[in-house]
Amino acid sequence: MLIICKEVVTTIAYDSCVLARIISAAVLGVDAYQVEIEVDISGGLPSVMVVGLPDAAVQESRERVRAAIRNAGFPFPASRIVINLAPADVRKEGPAFDLPIALAVLAAQGVISQEALANTVISGELALDGAIRPIKGAINIGLYAAQVGLRRAIVPPDNAAETAVIEGLKVYAPKTLLDTVAFLQGRLSIEAAKAAPADQQLHIPDLCDVKGQAAAKRALEIAAAGNHNLLMTGPPGSGKTMLARRLPGILPPLSREDSIEVTRIHSTAGALKRSGLIRHPPFRSPHHTVSDAGLIGGGNIPKPGEVSLSHKGVLFLDEFPEFSRRALEVLRQPLEDGVVTISRARAALTFPARFMLIASQNPCPCGHYGDSQKECHCSPSMRQRYRERISGPLLDRIDLRITVPRLPAEDLLRAKPGEASEVLRQRVIAARSRAVNRQGVPNAQLSGQALRRHASLNSGPEAFIKTIIKQLSLSGRGYDRLLRVSRTIADLAEVESITEEHIAEAVSYRESQ
Repeated sequence: MLIICKEVVTTIAYDSCVLARIISAAVLGVDAYQVEIEVDISGGLPSVMVVGLPDAAVQESRERVRAAIRNAGFPFPASRIVINLAPADVRKEGPAFDLPIALAVLAAQGVISQEALANTVISGELALDGAIRPIKGAINIGLYAAQVGLRRAIVPPDNAAETAVIEGLKVYAPKTLLDTVAFLQGRLSIEAAKAAPADQQLHIPDLCDVKGQAAAKRALEIAAAGNHNLLMTGPPGSGKTMLARRLPGILPPLSREDSIEVTRIHSTAGALKRSGLIRHPPFRSPHHTVSDAGLIGGGNIPKPGEVSLSHKGVLFLDEFPEFSRRALEVLRQPLEDGVVTISRARAALTFPARFMLIASQNPCPCGHYGDSQKECHCSPSMRQRYRERISGPLLDRIDLRITVPRLPAEDLLRAKPGEASEVLRQRVIAARSRAVNRQGVPNAQLSGQALRRHASLNSGPEAFIKTIIKQLSLSGRGYDRLLRVSRTIADLAEVESITEEHIAEAVSYRESQ
C-alpha cells in the first residue's frame, strides 16, 4: 500500500524508491508562483534528470548541486535521480532552484526530517563550495509566501533585508548549504533577518547650483507637484540635463506601498543596487541607442524595461529626437495607461509603468537655432525633419513644454543662487498631499468625471479656456492635460478654485515647441 503524507516534505520508501518534496517559488513578470521540487531516488544506473520545462541554467543545477552536496560533506546518491519542477507546463529559468533541489536530495536520504521544512519556502543559488548566492525577485517570493500562509522563508544572505520587509514572515538567511542543513536539523541557531533601516536622503545635486533659468525651475516644480510630463528644448549648454538630474531632489518620498511595488520591479530585473526597500523615487536615464525592448521590456519570458524600472519615479530621455521612432512610439500606451502589456507565445504579462517623463532636445540638428550666441546653419527643411522625429500623438501626451535658453556669460556671472531643492520639495509635498487627500491620486492621473469634478471651472475661467481651445486647436487630450496642469498650479498656490491666472500659466507651457 502506498501512503503519501500531506506535509510539505515527504519521504516514502517503496520498492527501493525514495521521494521528497520541497516548496520553492519562481517569478513570472512581477508576481511569484509556487514551484514544487520533487526528487525521486530509485535503483538503476547513476544519473540525474531534471524535468518540468527547465532552461539551461536549471539544467546545469545538477552539477552545482552535486558539487555543493559533496563539498558540504554529505554523500551524493549513486542512483537514478529524477528532479521534477511542478507545475510542469510553465517554463522555469534561473539558478534560484539550486538550494531547494539540494535540500530535497538530502531530505530523500533522510538527512533532514519531514517536519523541518513544513510551511517553508526556499530559494537560492549554490556555489560549488556550498555558499549561497543572491537571486532575483526575492521580495516577490516573500510576498507570495505571506499571501498563501507560509510562515518561514529561507533565502540568500544578500536578499534577506528585502525579503524581511514582508510582515508576518520569518526570514532566515544561512550563508552555506552546510549551515542550512544544520539549521534545519536544529543544531545551529540563526537569528531571523530584520528589514534594513530607513536609508538617508540620497546625494542628489541641488537646484540652487543652476544659475538663472527661473522659468525652467518653475516648470520642474509644477511637474513634480502634479506628476506631469515635461519636455525642455534649448541649445547645448543651456542646463537642460542639469535641471533634469536635480528633479529627484524635489520629489516626495515613496509611501510604503509604493516602496514595495518599486522594489519588486527592481528585484525582478536584478537592478536592486542596495538591500532593502527603495524609499526614494527612481531616476532612469537610458542612452538614446536603447532598443524598444530595452525601453518597454521584453524577452522570451518578458522582463521589465526602463519604463517599469522608472515606475513611481522619473524616466529621463536626453536627446529626445535621437531615440528611434519605434522606441519612442512604444511610450504612448504606458504614458496613457500607466501599465505595459507584453505578449509572447508563452505568456502575456503586465508591468506597472506609472512614471514621469522628462525629455530634453535641441531646437535643430546643430542645436543653435534661436541661439543668440551662435549661428545656426540648418536649413528650414532640416529643422522640420528634426522636429517631426517626435510624433504628434506622443507630443500631445506631454503636459509641459518649455524653452530653456542659454544664458549670456555676463548673466551667469551676475546670477544669484536660486531656491534650494529642499525649499521647493516642501512646496511640492504640500501640493501633492493636497491633491491626493482631495482625489486619491496626483493631478496627472485625473480623468473622466473625476477631472471634471476636481478641476471644475467658474463662468469666467470657462469662457477664457474656450478661447484658448480655439486659438491653439487643442485636442480633447490636450484640453484635459491643460486642466490638470491648471489644477496643479492652483494647488501650489494653495487655492481651491482654478482662475484665469492659473490657466494662462498652464497655457504658456504648451506654446513652446
